[in-house]
Amino acid sequence: MSIYYRYSDDAAPGALVVRLYRSADEVRAFIREKASDGAGDSIFPGEEMEPEAAFRMAENKNRDNDHPIYVELMEGISWNPSWGELQ
Repeated sequence: MSIYYRYSDDAAPGALVVRLYRSADEVRAFIREKASDGAGDSIFPGEEMEPEAAFRMAENKNRDNDHPIYVELMEGISWNPSWGELQ
């Protein structure tokens, strides 16, 4: 089971953040990489996806990094334990 961490502004540059939000009646996601102070975050891919796909993609992109993967839950989104463990 994968372990994810609640996003906070003190996440290190280079950390991946999966943002979960509501789009119509569905929970959707996108991934961003936290940038250094003063720079804009990188977002990939540029379209929304299902949460499971976003977590798989974040795990793949994070293979060679020591950074944890963070989760940003937008208003109205509850954590689904099937996605992994949220600390």
